Amino acid sequence: MDIQEVSDRIAVEDLLTRYATAVDRRDWARYRSVFTHDAEIDYTSAGGISGNLEEVIEFLSKSLPLFEMTQHSITNIDLEVVGDSATVSAVFNNPLRLIDGETWFTGGWYHHDLVRTTDGWLSRRLREESAWFDRAPF
Repeated sequence: MDIQEVSDRIAVEDLLTRYATAVDRRDWARYRSVFTHDAEIDYTSAGGISGNLEEVIEFLSKSLPLFEMTQHSITNIDLEVVGDSATVSAVFNNPLRLIDGETWFTGGWYHHDLVRTTDGWLSRRLREESAWFDRAPF
């Protein structure tokens, strides 16, 4: 692995961490910083929506308050860089605690299409692939 590959890997891992932190803290400015302005985001496998960045932020802003906490962990990062584009698939695990104290669990993969910009790597497309749910009613 050369220095550029190491640098790209670190930058993408930081992007994935920023994504998880933004969702868990409901920090929509940070969430926006993960994506290109014209990004497409698809959460339909988890019962969410597919839409552009602002549509998805509006959806998350209304649905996440049902939970007193979420805590995303992202691992097993499979990154392929080709020039200024990249694809990354990463495993996620996410417990979600409802306001009444009941806890749901879910996991799967995040699939991002990334582009290198003057601001670093950004996601132009995110597709969540839910693999399992435990205790959730869907």
